[in-house]
Amino acid sequence: MRGAGELDVVGRAFVVGIDLGGTKVRAGIAALDDSGGGAAPGRPLAEVEQAPPAGGGRALVTQVVGLVHELCAAVSSPIDAVHAIGIGGAGVPVDAHGGFEHAPNLGDLTSFSLADELRLALGCTVALENDANVAALGELAAGVGARHDDFAFVSIGTGIGMGVVLDRSLVRGAGNAAGEIGYLPFGGDPLDPAAHRRGPLEEVVAGDAFAARLGPEASARDVFDLAARGDARAIASLDEEAKWVAHAIAAVDAIVDPGRFVLGGGIGSRPELLAPIRDWLARLGRPDLPVTISELGGAAPVLGALHLARAAAGRTHEGVHA
Repeated sequence: MRGAGELDVVGRAFVVGIDLGGTKVRAGIAALDDSGGGAAPGRPLAEVEQAPPAGGGRALVTQVVGLVHELCAAVSSPIDAVHAIGIGGAGVPVDAHGGFEHAPNLGDLTSFSLADELRLALGCTVALENDANVAALGELAAGVGARHDDFAFVSIGTGIGMGVVLDRSLVRGAGNAAGEIGYLPFGGDPLDPAAHRRGPLEEVVAGDAFAARLGPEASARDVFDLAARGDARAIASLDEEAKWVAHAIAAVDAIVDPGRFVLGGGIGSRPELLAPIRDWLARLGRPDLPVTISELGGAAPVLGALHLARAAAGRTHEGVHA
């Protein structure tokens, strides 16, 4: 648990932002009025990180309820002072049942309403959004959005996803699935039904595929560590990762033209990946396409989830306007 020191919270209202990742669950609590209250404006007053429950699914309800209680205790606030919770998850939010579809890393979230169960347990508004979209909102509020109105945030870690911001507004698409670039039909075999669960591109760039090029017991961290020591297989794995990420960036840019791409996530935020991505973009005829690593690092998803919660509570617009 990380806190912001002595806080003046008497009578204050709060929001909670949660990032449901495939390997980590991060959460933060902040003032609803966005005035800081001991932290920088918009930043969490306290944060906590946990491993996700085995199998995900309904166990996530218990975990999220526990996280909210823990965060409220950290700022000496009663639970009923939390007005809204924003949750980013690695899937497509479905308003009809208040859960996520196409979320292979989060378990079964279609057989019950995640949002409804959390509302009943915590007594506050719950807003769900794709995790890459939430990270893009974080960038819009506190990162690259300070300088640019248009960009795409590409998260590469357990899986791959993208949030697109155009004219300071998040692009969701007709079915809330804009940015699900793991389903782009290249990288893996797009005609293989086995690649349809998480998508052909995700089959070759997801964290497990990235590490498996070194062997069944390897981790993504091993790839970076061995590449730094000159291991040929690790360097080749980095290059293969960069190749397909660059293909995805070039494809998205040709259709959406967001102007620049910001990389994040456990793999995407590693600086070792940036140079080979730029090299592959040059080979694809896009040498001048701006691609950078997020300056917010792992903070972007929680910041975006907090902004989502404030929007759900009616205190801000989804887009952040300068």
